[in-house]
Amino acid sequence: MVARIEAGEFEAVTSVVALAGDDVVCEAYFDGDATAPRNTRSATKTVLGMLVGIAIERSALAGVDVRISDLLPLRVELHPDRRKEQITVEDLLTMSSCLECDDWNAFSAGNEERMYLVEDWAQFALDLPIRGFPSWTRRPEESPYGRSFSYCTAGVVLLGVALEHALGESLDAFSRRALFEPLGIASAEWPRTPLGNTSAAGGLLLTSRDLLALGRLYRDGGRDVLARDWVDASTRPRAQIDDDTAYGYLWWLRSFGGRSSFYMSGMGGNRVHVFPELDAVVVITTVNFRLPQAHQLADRLLTEALLPLLEQ
Repeated sequence: MVARIEAGEFEAVTSVVALAGDDVVCEAYFDGDATAPRNTRSATKTVLGMLVGIAIERSALAGVDVRISDLLPLRVELHPDRRKEQITVEDLLTMSSCLECDDWNAFSAGNEERMYLVEDWAQFALDLPIRGFPSWTRRPEESPYGRSFSYCTAGVVLLGVALEHALGESLDAFSRRALFEPLGIASAEWPRTPLGNTSAAGGLLLTSRDLLALGRLYRDGGRDVLARDWVDASTRPRAQIDDDTAYGYLWWLRSFGGRSSFYMSGMGGNRVHVFPELDAVVVITTVNFRLPQAHQLADRLLTEALLPLLEQ
């Protein structure tokens, strides 16, 4: 595996770490620095889901059925619609709200690249129109789990800002005290929105070992940091993405090499995989940010090299 990575077969992989049981069975760094912070890109979104679970457990948030409009100060918005007032925490955790927001569609009003051009990212999300369902798409009531998935970074940003209001403090401060310090994560750097809110859109900086600790937390049922009920709820299918992939509470759900996995995923093929059947956690970090086939490369590295190692 190391030889194949060093030969460039998987392009710019920067680290691979794998845990089986209590043993680190593979740990390799290809940029020469085990302590380097990794840009997790959209794997950051899954960390927000962890913080939602902790906030619920600590009664700072009543539950996933809480409406976003009840968490935020009253705002004037474009395209006012009563359905937008009913958007819940769960709608944003599952990327299945009524907002017309699709990062995988360059024509979408809510495409994240448009959000980055404005100052108030939460307002950008609130200003979006209601999504439509043309005849060639499935409406929520026709979809598995009763939800229509649409990958929406702006919705996750909105959820993060709403959670900050519920907590009365920044996600940066809350995550450090409630999540990172209990796991021994000493340094985590969150990005900020132009207005100074902690951004859950992507780009949280963590080391590969830190990412391993987050995966292990979920593999082990939350330990004393998260409620097991939240771990189970987060990694249960809530929306169907395609024939092979489902989505939980900001976790991806799919099988690789015949082994079921729930995982964090970010641009470039950055991954944190949990394989419950193997009692294993796998971290892959890369800087393949501009490669359209980056996720396919991460899939190949996982199935061709890492899973055989874990199955020995």
